[in-house]
Amino acid sequence: MTTVSSDTSGSGIAHFGQYEPARVVASLRQLAGRTGGPEGSRRLCWTPDWLEARALLRESLATLPVEVDIDEAGNLWSYLRGTSDDTIVVGSHLDSVPKGGWLDGALGVMAGLELLRSLAAEGTPPVTVALVDWADEEGARFGRSLFGAAAVVGSLDTVAVADLVDKEGNRLAEVVGEHGVDLTKIDAARTRLNNVKAYLEVHIEQGPVLEAKGLGICTVTGTKGIERERLIFRGQAAHSGTMPMEMRRDSFLAAARFALALADIGRRHDGVTTVGHAQCWPGVVTAVPGETRVTMDMRHISHESLAEMFAEMQQAAAEAAAAEGCTVEFEHIFRIPPMPFHPRLLDAARTSVREVEGHDVELPSGALHDASEMAREVPTVMIFSSSIAGLSHTKEEDTPEAHLFMAVDAFNRTVRRTIDLVVAGEL
Repeated sequence: MTTVSSDTSGSGIAHFGQYEPARVVASLRQLAGRTGGPEGSRRLCWTPDWLEARALLRESLATLPVEVDIDEAGNLWSYLRGTSDDTIVVGSHLDSVPKGGWLDGALGVMAGLELLRSLAAEGTPPVTVALVDWADEEGARFGRSLFGAAAVVGSLDTVAVADLVDKEGNRLAEVVGEHGVDLTKIDAARTRLNNVKAYLEVHIEQGPVLEAKGLGICTVTGTKGIERERLIFRGQAAHSGTMPMEMRRDSFLAAARFALALADIGRRHDGVTTVGHAQCWPGVVTAVPGETRVTMDMRHISHESLAEMFAEMQQAAAEAAAAEGCTVEFEHIFRIPPMPFHPRLLDAARTSVREVEGHDVELPSGALHDASEMAREVPTVMIFSSSIAGLSHTKEEDTPEAHLFMAVDAFNRTVRRTIDLVVAGEL
């Protein structure tokens, strides 16, 4: 499968097989034209604009010898059958955050579409190749990211998500039901992992590191583990003019001490830590805050370092509360362990990146991806392209076209090497 064809994309790069990066970018621009606009992408999951994006994908798939269907979790699958039932899955997600970018998720889907096109043009592949458009990767409407991928690997808590509501008060269970998803039957989606030997995804970095290094692409070593908690600091509300400073039990000051300590924890462990939201009660200018709620997000690629950071965070919260005469309570929000990618697939990706851009730079992903869930069960790897100014989840999201060409070229090469590994019985 690792034959090289002449370059016809204008990128100056020879491509494995008949894969054409220019067609990937053309498909992305067509998608942006139909589901974007001056304010950015409009592909919020479980909405008409998301369905329009899928309709565009189906139009392209209709020209290929593939089997297309939707599983019990709402994921859209396209199978190019090979001489073997052993299956390699590629993909990402078409859904976006409101007013989002044109590349997040869509790059991986359109790169996978071009893979199916090129493989079909070359004849019957030795293994089956499936493209998946995962449902609700973003979680932008109901707050539960990686919905479809989590359902397939069995990590989705259907009882917990059923009563989630969007900003209009619509229940998740009812909204997904309108799209044919029955939460009581969603476990049947797990059969999609039958015969799956590997999962590969290409994505924008969504951060500034590659651009700062002057690079276009890299291998992704895994996705960072995440701990999310809500902390509730409780003191005593009081009149802001009559309560002396030394007698106050100011819950916001306790939260502020905690936020500064949390930042130090992130720096000390070479991880990232964030207080993303804070809210005080009674929330008026003339009152000392009696209660303050903050969210805490921390991430690290190492299991051990993440555990140490979490323990230090708990201690820092207790010390911050005590310093201001307050108490602190924790409410669990979300947890996912670090997901290192598969060694053999990492080797394939490194070789491909080296061929395309001539370096061995690699990064862990600080953002979650559908690959984070698939890596629980299946050998997985990702390729990153750069992001201009590190921006994503905004209409300003962009990547130089030359870097998109390189990313999908490296992705294609990595998939073809993975096919060889599966054929050889090494995955």
